[in-house]
Amino acid sequence: MNENLQEDWLDARLREETPYIDDAGFTAKILHSLPAAQPRRSFRGLILICLTLFGSVLTYIVSDGGKFIGVGIDRIATLPVLWVVILAAVCGLVLTSVATAAAVVQVRDGRSG
Repeated sequence: MNENLQEDWLDARLREETPYIDDAGFTAKILHSLPAAQPRRSFRGLILICLTLFGSVLTYIVSDGGKFIGVGIDRIATLPVLWVVILAAVCGLVLTSVATAAAVVQVRDGRSG
């Protein structure tokens, strides 16, 4: 919302400034003679998907078929309840702090949503 008000103010200021200097169509001729923009063909998405799949398969193989997940769950299940509550509280505080910091930076930069 604030960004729209800023753009409206800028548009109004630009309209109030010195009028357009007529160049007898020079700018239009130059813009018309420029070649049309060619769509860029990028394989970035395909490369990222392939690397992600390769990394996932490699991790699965190196981790002995994902065995570390079961081991981790077993370790967490054998923790005392107090430790689980403390771990959950610390994770919640860390996530809240990161979200608050991101919101403060976004507000400070003047961006919304």
